[in-house]
Amino acid sequence: MTQSFWLFGSRLNIVADHTTTGGQYDLIEGYFPPGTQTPPHRHTRYSEQLYVLSGEFTVWAGENKVVLSAGESFLISPGTPHVVATLSDKPARGLVVAAPSAFARLIAAVGTLDAAETSDMALFERISAEIGDEMLGLPGTLPADVITATA
Repeated sequence: MTQSFWLFGSRLNIVADHTTTGGQYDLIEGYFPPGTQTPPHRHTRYSEQLYVLSGEFTVWAGENKVVLSAGESFLISPGTPHVVATLSDKPARGLVVAAPSAFARLIAAVGTLDAAETSDMALFERISAEIGDEMLGLPGTLPADVITATA
């Protein structure tokens, strides 16, 4: 059964998680309104594969900056500092496969049912640490500045 949550301005639907994949991976479908951006972060224990269904994503990963359109994908290896943003004036939709499973746990624990609600940041930080995620800055931080400073 799909579960839907809001996190950092994006609507995230958990399509599959550890309960249905035996912990192998999470499958997340996301809707990202124009101007949304993840905080700079890195996953130390799992990879993140982003596949674009519609719209356009800009991804800063390590020293790379790529702009992805519908039908394109990008793999973010564990340990790579990254930011994913929707910079155009149109929304974007994508699929994320996180392997092994961990990301869905964070979304389910911290995501909100209403877009207007604010996530519990203390809980976000605790769950992030438990699954091996490291926040490298606040949402809106210039990705190149953070990635260069942490490289």
